[in-house]
Amino acid sequence: MSIPKKGTRKIIVDREPFIWLIRRQATNTQADYGCGNLHVGVEHAEKRGSVLVIITDRPHPQDRSTTNCELPAKPSDVAQWIRQAVQLRWQPGRSGITFNVQIAGGRAEKIY
Repeated sequence: MSIPKKGTRKIIVDREPFIWLIRRQATNTQADYGCGNLHVGVEHAEKRGSVLVIITDRPHPQDRSTTNCELPAKPSDVAQWIRQAVQLRWQPGRSGITFNVQIAGGRAEKIY
């Protein structure tokens, strides 16, 4: 499985190229029910492999219950989360199932 290329941003983390994407349109759960955390999809830019899904602790900008309008995810945040996922044994250049992590207190935790 891969993420769509349209709308992705490029990022270099530890000399490895990645692309990442935040879904622009909120899902119904993200927009309507007050549990609209931002999700980030990441994959290696040159090697087909496992996709990383990061469930952040930040609200989706279209979550109707939030009044916080700060930038939801900066490239430096995404780079940090990618590094943490690699430490948790995400192998971006190797095929496999989607690797899911959740951000809690600034740290990534693998979701099983």
